[in-house]
Amino acid sequence: MSEPHMAQKGPYVIEETARRIAWCQCGLSVKQPYCDGSHKTTEFRPIIVDLTEDKKVSWCGCKRSGNKPYCDGAHKAL
Repeated sequence: MSEPHMAQKGPYVIEETARRIAWCQCGLSVKQPYCDGSHKTTEFRPIIVDLTEDKKVSWCGCKRSGNKPYCDGAHKAL
């Protein structure tokens, strides 16, 4: 499996509302951190997340987290 494109080195920290979200795993979406369908030319697929409440989320921006789609600090080692 190839490595995804690094959208940005740090996380996307966003106040989210309860809803279903498709997190971009390939790193190519222009709507980061959300999927816009750019993965169709790659082996990657979005990760679907059902947020059950409004909350602040730290979405992984480097696409290297061991806890995808959430940031786990993996970008600090890049």
